[in-house]
Amino acid sequence: MLDPKKVRLGMCPIGWSNDDMWDLGDENTFQQCVSEMALAGFTGSEVGHKYPEDKVVLKHMLDVRGMTIASKWFSSFLVDKPYEEVEAEFIKELEYLKYVGATAINISEQSGSIQGKTDVSILDMENKRVLTDEEWTRLCEGLNKLGKLSLEKYGIRSCFHHHMGTVVQTVEETTRLMENTDPKYVFLCFDTGHFTFAGEDPVKMLEKFADRVGHVHLKNMRMPIVEKVRAEHWSFLDAVRNGAFTVPGDPDGCVQFDDVFELLDKAGYEGWIMVEAEQDPAKANPFEYAKMARAYIKEHTGL
Repeated sequence: MLDPKKVRLGMCPIGWSNDDMWDLGDENTFQQCVSEMALAGFTGSEVGHKYPEDKVVLKHMLDVRGMTIASKWFSSFLVDKPYEEVEAEFIKELEYLKYVGATAINISEQSGSIQGKTDVSILDMENKRVLTDEEWTRLCEGLNKLGKLSLEKYGIRSCFHHHMGTVVQTVEETTRLMENTDPKYVFLCFDTGHFTFAGEDPVKMLEKFADRVGHVHLKNMRMPIVEKVRAEHWSFLDAVRNGAFTVPGDPDGCVQFDDVFELLDKAGYEGWIMVEAEQDPAKANPFEYAKMARAYIKEHTGL
């Protein structure tokens, strides 16, 4: 299952040092992070806030470890800002990513996002921004332009990242975006955890859009924690601090990854599969969890 010539495995640094709450993992260095990723058996990473801004330095530090950058998060504001302003920032990221060998850029629309607000309940839907038809048109047309630019000029897939607390969180919203963007230029960053957190079935979504997937985040969920998030009206960041997310292979998790692997294989997926689980490294040792995830993936896919 899954062709090792077409699928590569990586891990995101957010388990070592959190990009939204810098106190989580502040003690962990960039070099420790990428060294432990490599020791655990991964060959790719995404870019975290501790990574060198100098692309030459970054590439060298990864090359000596037999690793590369797979992708990077990009906060778009296509709904609330002029397209030209967003594109200028996008190009800066593409230049950086092209040099370090990335194949994808993960776009998340941050207009109206509540994911970083510590005093806003993430699962109370009345707190979430809902786009108008006009705003949907602006978002989708902007993504088509960004996707065409990234693929044709840089050879990098623009992969849209549905995310908790954003205007594209649910299956309905993700479906609308996929159906109103150009499949040649806009791909899906498929995240098992964010669909599960939103109360959706990630497998059903993958059944529908497997041929649009350009990048994969394997994220597991501790559902008893998610229920506390709902009952106690926690913010997204509260959920992270309290361990809502974990890695594939953790017996505390609930995501059915075998179905995900099977669907990706059936669709002939080519690209990176990234383990991503933002946890407090003081509670969940990132190296131990990296090894746990890697062993699980090998057992269940042969990769």
